[in-house]
Amino acid sequence: MASPISQAMKQIADEKNIPYGSVLETVETALAAAYRKDFGNKNQNIKVEFDPEKYDGMTGGIRVFDVKTVVEDMELDEDYFTRFEAATAPKKDKPFVKGEPRPVEGEVPAALQDEFKFNPKTMIMLSDARDIKPDAQIAEEIRVELGVPAAFGRMAAQTAKQVILQKIREAERGVIFSDFKGREGELMNVTIQRREGRLVLIDLGRATGILLPEDQIETERYFPGTRIKAVLRQVEMTSRGPEIRLSRTSPMLVAALCAQEIPEILNGTVEIKNIAREPGSRTKVAVSSNDEAVDPIGSCIGQRGTRIQTIIRELGGEKVDVVLWDENASEYIKSALSPAKVVNVELREEEHLAVVQVKGDQLSLAIGKGGQNVRLAAKLTGWKITIVEEGGAVAASSDMTEAPESAVESDAKAEAEAAAPLEGEANKLMEGYTEQVPVVAADEKKEE
Repeated sequence: MASPISQAMKQIADEKNIPYGSVLETVETALAAAYRKDFGNKNQNIKVEFDPEKYDGMTGGIRVFDVKTVVEDMELDEDYFTRFEAATAPKKDKPFVKGEPRPVEGEVPAALQDEFKFNPKTMIMLSDARDIKPDAQIAEEIRVELGVPAAFGRMAAQTAKQVILQKIREAERGVIFSDFKGREGELMNVTIQRREGRLVLIDLGRATGILLPEDQIETERYFPGTRIKAVLRQVEMTSRGPEIRLSRTSPMLVAALCAQEIPEILNGTVEIKNIAREPGSRTKVAVSSNDEAVDPIGSCIGQRGTRIQTIIRELGGEKVDVVLWDENASEYIKSALSPAKVVNVELREEEHLAVVQVKGDQLSLAIGKGGQNVRLAAKLTGWKITIVEEGGAVAASSDMTEAPESAVESDAKAEAEAAAPLEGEANKLMEGYTEQVPVVAADEKKEE
């Protein structure tokens, strides 16, 4: 039958979800710190072996060793050890800087390692080692067992308590960090815990995640107890433990939702090439197919638009345009500017600029509300895009933050003209045929 101390350690390991070996190592480290404080000296490298099955509440089951590594003999000057002690002692007048490692007494600073090559705490010269073990060799580890005083058990329990708690917290943080670090980019169905200022705290079970202001969609409201889908954007280890950052604005969220709703993307038949997103407003997704028999846009839209509508609902009504990726830059740019119909694309390689000609009735669709369509198309393709009316002057550019007034005024008229024929074309989708431009434009009209 396991001893009470062993049962307690196993219970801690189960509750904190950390290995039993980590708990045992923590206890041994704490006992070593307690022994060093009360019974050791500064030149001893204390290691403790603890057997919880043999522990009797006093000193049974505890073995203490002074562990040193054998090095070649060195000639040291008379004041070497005095200078070594002064150099390795923590500076009480130097303030502790958050984020920097705390100085440990007896450890040689990196800047002084060339000067102090012999560390009496962790090293022993070959001649001295052979007084202890006649056949000692360089680089061998010498372990000298030390006596354990009868009062050590009671005193160690008090001294080691804080060390044990701290080490267990560190081990728990390490397990949480390694668990979530390998899940970056994963779609998570989570519950909002509470708000703290502009931060939204997310309940992840044994950990708490955060939605930073830049990861929150401006039009959404996050109430405690509400369940949302968010993507695990980044996990970082900080001085206060792992910081788990989730996001509702990252393009990774759109990619994860597509993989969840569209089997062809999940199995790799359809590939997402790029995503350009303005969170809460509109997203463009460029897709291609690795199988000629599979229509990538039809797969993403789904029968009667069911698949894309599910994604749109999860994004709170954000419009999603699915466009066809093409190796030919001109064709890719034409697709990226949908629902507008493009007359011609002129590529200027030296400027990495695409000059796109459209008819007058397609001008407002190509530009988009506030220049959004051309801006997202530029992000998606990686080309700077200038919209030119056929036979006219420059109407808009992807560098503009807003569309020209003349284009904005004609938005309603152009969309109304485009809606009627497009609604008829959208019926083809219900018959299993998907045409890229009409479907997207009809969806936009419906949502408006």
